[in-house]
Parts: sequence; C-alpha cells; structure tokens
Amino acid sequence: MDRKMANRKLIRLSQLKTKLATENLEDIDWVTFGVIVKKVTPQSASNGRTFSIWRLNDLRDLNQFVSLFLFGDVHKEHWKTDQGTV
Repeated sequence: MDRKMANRKLIRLSQLKTKLATENLEDIDWVTFGVIVKKVTPQSASNGRTFSIWRLNDLRDLNQFVSLFLFGDVHKEHWKTDQGTV
C-alpha cells in the first residue's frame, strides 16, 4: 500500500466536497477510499440499459456520502459486490 500511495494525496470522502471547492484536484494525484454503505436495486435507464447506484462513505461522518453510478461493463462486473465492501 505504501508503494501504491507514494506521491499521492489521500482525500477522505467526507472532505471531498470542501476540497473540490478550494483546490484544483486536476493538478493533484489523489486517491480516496469508501465503504459501500447502501446499494440501490439495479435500475433501467431510459435507453433500456441496467445500472447500479452505490452510496459510499468513509465512516467518519455518516451524514456525508458520495453516490456512485455504475454503467456498462462496470455495472456488469461489480453489481453483486456486497454492501460493507471497501
């Protein structure tokens, strides 16, 4: 993990909104981690393709979360991932 994180900045999910407003994250090599705290049953888009929505949290502030939408091959490969997975 140390090797993978070398020269990268950790931004917690609970800090992401503030960091997006105050820093230009496009100029920074950053990474975040999240836990799937809620999964919505897969749904169909208007084009008929199925997608998933996950609610991610860093377990620091359960009132702040990021919704992650999974489409296409990502949805097909990961839709069965268990809630609680990091």
